[in-house]
Amino acid sequence: MDAALPQFGQYAAPRHTLVHLSDTHLLAGNPPLGGRFDTAANLDRMLEALERTGLTPDALVFTGDLTDLGEPEAYRTLRAAVEPVAERLGAPVVWVAGNHDERAAMRQGLFDAVPTEEPVTGVWDLNGLRLVALDTSVPGWHHGELDTAQLEWLAGVLSTPAPHGTVVALHHPPLPSHVPLFDILELREQTRLAEVLRGSDVRAILGGHLHYATTGTFAGIPVSVAAASCYTMDISRPAVEVNGMDAGQSFQLVHVWEDTVTHSVVPVVDAPSADFFSAEWVARMARMTPEERLEEFSRKRG
Repeated sequence: MDAALPQFGQYAAPRHTLVHLSDTHLLAGNPPLGGRFDTAANLDRMLEALERTGLTPDALVFTGDLTDLGEPEAYRTLRAAVEPVAERLGAPVVWVAGNHDERAAMRQGLFDAVPTEEPVTGVWDLNGLRLVALDTSVPGWHHGELDTAQLEWLAGVLSTPAPHGTVVALHHPPLPSHVPLFDILELREQTRLAEVLRGSDVRAILGGHLHYATTGTFAGIPVSVAAASCYTMDISRPAVEVNGMDAGQSFQLVHVWEDTVTHSVVPVVDAPSADFFSAEWVARMARMTPEERLEEFSRKRG
């Protein structure tokens, strides 16, 4: 979070800030993914952009497809790239399993844990905000599922509300897609998840999988999908012709206030920006009264 910001409007600084990234798809030795995409370089660009924000987030949340083939070396490469950044930011890393991940290699490569095929789940207390990671991966398949045991575990976690509510992170988002290929690889039996979430303290659901940013609601809860870091889907094309492109990569900033949660898309682009606003400009505004700020910045001139 960034509590040092002055309050110019009705809202104080957010209680919590999460960084939501997805679909890194790293490969051992970094050959071009699909013969086209440099996934390691694209991840590095995203991490550099993240550090430029100057934020001190509560957590970095990676919503799955961390590697493309589940190779142990690829997990080690991912960890080596991300953990130093997380350490500098003072934030824990939340790794979520996706359909391209392999549970055993992921457990061993990212957690130094016993390499089993059990779902990779977890719960984090982020100073009052609870973050729950689910595992929608299905060994040997690319569609998503949540079995009875995991749903019962989730219900148990949610049976006690958290002080600032709960955010759920998973790979396969419980949303429809207008792109036909994703219907085949959707999260199946979503009504079972809805039964667990409805009426709980879950305030947001974070997902990946689609390789394009989108939002919706599920069981009355906002759902936000982060675009991939490796490549994105060109949804400017007809839905039946959508394919990947090496452009449009982004991550999201999730800001949690007492009464609302926002999801801001941060494009990772090399483009110049104007220089009108600055820390000095904000400091000058902070020295003014509310009435002076309105006169200076809100009143139309001429």
